[in-house]
Amino acid sequence: MHVVQFLLPLRDNEQRPFPRADFEKVRAELTERFGGVTAFLQSPAMGAWKDEGETVRDEMVLYEVMVERLDRAWWGCYREELERRFQQERVVMRALGAETL
Repeated sequence: MHVVQFLLPLRDNEQRPFPRADFEKVRAELTERFGGVTAFLQSPAMGAWKDEGETVRDEMVLYEVMVERLDRAWWGCYREELERRFQQERVVMRALGAETL
């Protein structure tokens, strides 16, 4: 079992918020494909990183999906699609080994 997690920004690079429908579309896609998803929409995560010496901050939404089999090719394509939709150089996506208790 794996938990796949990824972060999506709440705003574009000009600080305009993405429509809620964009996040709901991601939720619907993942629910359709995997039977469920957890999206932490009410308490955005705060991120910070260095870009050319400047500290950049962003608010993000965390999505989590539990999968039996990790289809790396599918997730790689989906990450690229999310990067296009959310105008990102890179969407942080990770897979963690997990077991249910």
